[in-house]
Amino acid sequence: MEFWSSQKLEDEIMKETRNLSLVMDFYELTMSQCYFNLDKNREVVFDLFYRHNPEDGGLCIFAGLEQVIEYVKNLHFEKEEIEYLRSLNQFTDEFLEYLSTVRFTGDIYAIPEGTPVFPYEPLVRVKAPIIEAQLVETALLLALNHQTLIATKARRIVQASDGRAVMEFGARRAHNFDAAIYGARAAYIVGCAGSATTYAGKEYGLPVLGTMAHSFIQSFDSEYDAFLYYAKTYPESCTLLIDTYSTLKSGIKNAIKVAKDYLEPNGYRLKGVRIDSGDMAYLSKKVRKELDAAGLEDCQIVVSNSLDEYVITSLIHQQGAKIDSFGVGENLICSKNSPVFGGVYKLVAIEKDGKIIPKIKISDNVEKVTNPGLKKLYRIIDKETNMAQADLMALWDEELDESKDLTIYHPMSRWKYKVIPAGSYILKELLVPIFIRGEQVYEEPTLDEIRAYCAEQLEYIWEEIKRFEYPQEYYVDLTEKLLTLKLEMLNEYK
Repeated sequence: MEFWSSQKLEDEIMKETRNLSLVMDFYELTMSQCYFNLDKNREVVFDLFYRHNPEDGGLCIFAGLEQVIEYVKNLHFEKEEIEYLRSLNQFTDEFLEYLSTVRFTGDIYAIPEGTPVFPYEPLVRVKAPIIEAQLVETALLLALNHQTLIATKARRIVQASDGRAVMEFGARRAHNFDAAIYGARAAYIVGCAGSATTYAGKEYGLPVLGTMAHSFIQSFDSEYDAFLYYAKTYPESCTLLIDTYSTLKSGIKNAIKVAKDYLEPNGYRLKGVRIDSGDMAYLSKKVRKELDAAGLEDCQIVVSNSLDEYVITSLIHQQGAKIDSFGVGENLICSKNSPVFGGVYKLVAIEKDGKIIPKIKISDNVEKVTNPGLKKLYRIIDKETNMAQADLMALWDEELDESKDLTIYHPMSRWKYKVIPAGSYILKELLVPIFIRGEQVYEEPTLDEIRAYCAEQLEYIWEEIKRFEYPQEYYVDLTEKLLTLKLEMLNEYK
């Protein structure tokens, strides 16, 4: 028998805990070497934002902040990582020594998870010493780009289901382990009933769902035998997959037979049947008719097989399908129609001699021009309708007064503006403190609290913005002071 020392046990435990600090683009390190040589303590401000809604949609759902917090809290470089960097012969010993002791000491503000968000507004604002702000870039984008993408796609699918349950079934199609786990988390935030990914259930406490595969039924001598054995094993939650051989000729008939032969005589009810292939609208109507005729009106019909919001909308509203819930796989977990979320991380200010000096990125492509300066972000809520009118970016030192008229401007044009009368609106500040001077000050909500918050915040958004086809544009505007600064900087560089 081998007896492990406490050190060996600790080493084994550490192997199971991944240090993700090197999950960064290499240029973050090469730039940081230069910053180290010049002035490693210079404070800078970065904004993380995106430019387009996936699938030309009207909004996105912000998700992934919990993983950002975990990364920032654990940012450090261990001995083996320092030695790897040393082996590349691109960094000085002094810089590597600095990296071996680096921790995040700056400020991070972010929009809470589950909030509907829109292009160009800062989702996260980082103010920190320049090396620290640069080193976290890739990790922030990785966490937020992925989960915001999946949450956004899942919200569309949940909306299309029109109150019917949506189950996330995508793990086997996801882009590796973490994508399946975090994708399940993001999908639950926006209203999916649960996930087939068991690890996500353990990690986040979300409901895990699933019954059987075709292989289970094929492994028995007959479909009836498979159904009967499953019913005896799980009599209180029996849902049977009925399309292994023929949905109408054998599947539904054997499911009803098991309900009558075993479940009902023992005080149970057949909970559901699942259809995974064929014309789901036609089959669901035929199956519903047979279930009702057998006195199984309470038996649910579940469908799966390459579903997305467009297929679900067609099934329900165009074909009158008799479907109670949906299992959605690769089209959700991979956001198949739009698999990239284009979040970017741009320098918007530096601090010099205690003053905030705005910076701007200029491009021949107008959409790539950034909004300069350290900023605040507000959601403008109309008092009469209790709906969101627009979002507004302001410079950090501006004081906005709800008792006065509010003029908001198009991000590039002074002549495009709107005056919102005094007393008719409420300003809700969206960016909240997460880290201050390196210390976490944000109390992280539970996943169920994020889910409830998301549903609540979506109620502020007009249905015209939520629609899939040609949604109404939601405006993200600037204060006059911020627009003036932006135009002056553009003119100066021009």
